[in-house]
Amino acid sequence: MNTISSEDSEELVIEILSTGQKINITRAESIIDALARMGIEVPTSCQSGLCGTCKTRYISGDVDHGDCILSEAEHEEYLTPCISHIKSGTLVLDL
Repeated sequence: MNTISSEDSEELVIEILSTGQKINITRAESIIDALARMGIEVPTSCQSGLCGTCKTRYISGDVDHGDCILSEAEHEEYLTPCISHIKSGTLVLDL
């Protein structure tokens, strides 16, 4: 019998502030990949959270930061979508 945990079935959403567009995302998908899937390009370089090229401001959301470049203070306002993930709910990006 397969069971799905509430964490696996929780709806994760990226919202684009400028347009109100909402993008559903899975836990396995990176934010940068979900954006690209919908035609929203964010410049990238390393794709591993080391360079900061994709640094993006977010307005609200619960972020699992995976980068090695941003300070704790920067994490309050920015994320690196190439390596960061949404912990829960909706992430509103300043795009």
